[in-house]
Amino acid sequence: MHPLSPVYCIIFHRQRRIAAGPLAEAARSAHEQLGEAVTEIQVFDAESSKPIDIDWRGSPDDAIARLRPVAEDSTPPSRGRPRLGVVAREVTLLPRHWEWLAEQRGGASVTLRRLIDQARHNDSGGASRRAQESAHRFMTAMAGDAPGFEEALRALFAGDAARFAQFTAGWPEDIREHSRVLAMPALSQHD
Repeated sequence: MHPLSPVYCIIFHRQRRIAAGPLAEAARSAHEQLGEAVTEIQVFDAESSKPIDIDWRGSPDDAIARLRPVAEDSTPPSRGRPRLGVVAREVTLLPRHWEWLAEQRGGASVTLRRLIDQARHNDSGGASRRAQESAHRFMTAMAGDAPGFEEALRALFAGDAARFAQFTAGWPEDIREHSRVLAMPALSQHD
C-alpha cells in the first residue's frame, strides 16, 4: 500500500461490527457511537486484519488528530522520491547479481522494481496465503474461544469451504460474516 493512501479498517465493539471504512472516518463514527466505551473496541486493518492501536482520549477530534502523521517539516529530508512513496533501503547481493543488474536497461532500481512487480503479478498462491493469514489473525482475536474455532482454522488452511461454513455457523453474525469474507479467497482457490 502506498504510504500516503488511507488505511481502511473495520471496527468491532465486543461481537458487533460498528464501523468500517477509512480509518479517520471509522474512528470518528466509533467514538461518536460509544463515547467513553470506545476503549472497549478492536480496530483491524481491513486487508491484513492487523490490529490498529488508537489513542481514544478526549473528543473524537482529538483522537482523529492523533491519527495524522507527524508534519513533514519535522522530519529530515529523505533521498529519492518520497512523495511517490519511494523508500530507500539497503539491498545485499552477491557480485554476480550486481554485475547482472548493472547490465540491465534502466539501472538496478528500475530492474528490481520490474522484477518484483512481475513476481507479484505471477503469484497466484500469494493471495490465498495472505487471505489465510488475515482470516487467521482476525479469527484468533475475535473468535478464539468460540465453539468450532480450531476446526474452522483447520478447514481454512485445508481450503475446505463447506467445513469452514459448518464450524463458523454458530458464531456471532458479524464475526462469522467477516471471517467468511476474509477467508473467501483462500477457500475459493480449492474449489
